[in-house]
Amino acid sequence: MSKRLTKSQIMAELSTRWNVSKREAGEMYDHLVKFAYDEIKRAGEFVMPGLGKMAKKHRAARQGRNPATGATIQIPAKTVLKFAVAKAAKESLM
Repeated sequence: MSKRLTKSQIMAELSTRWNVSKREAGEMYDHLVKFAYDEIKRAGEFVMPGLGKMAKKHRAARQGRNPATGATIQIPAKTVLKFAVAKAAKESLM
């Protein structure tokens, strides 16, 4: 299995593909990420057709166990980010 791409490798590919500088590609990428975060805060989800959907989800408080001692602990409620892969993305790998 090959190593995962670094951000600079992704920026190099985008700059070549779009015929822009690596700095401009990086700015576009950073803007997309910030836009996604802002949209999740505003609407609760961000959908990228063909890739997937990120959505905010509330996780209720619950009881858990400390695996080292077996003691029962209270895990507080929190908001988490979930990502669901689009059907098109799944089918592209088959």
